Amino acid sequence: MQKAKALGFEIAMRQSNSEGELINWIQEAVSEWSAIIINPAAYTHTSVAIMDALKLVNCPVVEVHISNIYQRETFRHHSYVSPVATGVICGFGPVGYEFALEAISGLLRKKEEV
Repeated sequence: MQKAKALGFEIAMRQSNSEGELINWIQEAVSEWSAIIINPAAYTHTSVAIMDALKLVNCPVVEVHISNIYQRETFRHHSYVSPVATGVICGFGPVGYEFALEAISGLLRKKEEV
């Protein structure tokens, strides 16, 4: 992704329909990653396990949704991820991932200044 490269990031992009696999990747972040951008898709509304895994990471977490979940069915308005995420971006389509990279860049710079 050009945006990540421009910001000086090395990124690993992963996709899975398996909740367990997503949790394993989140757990890797504890020692290997500086930040997480996650689109938990339907697991947003159902997965306490993903929420619990995200609670254990000590890095910025940005939740991204391509669609605006608040314009969709009422059951999609609740996210188990949002309460443990640093921030949430939704409704901007795929460019939301670029917004998330910019947000993380700012958060990591701020952390370095401390």
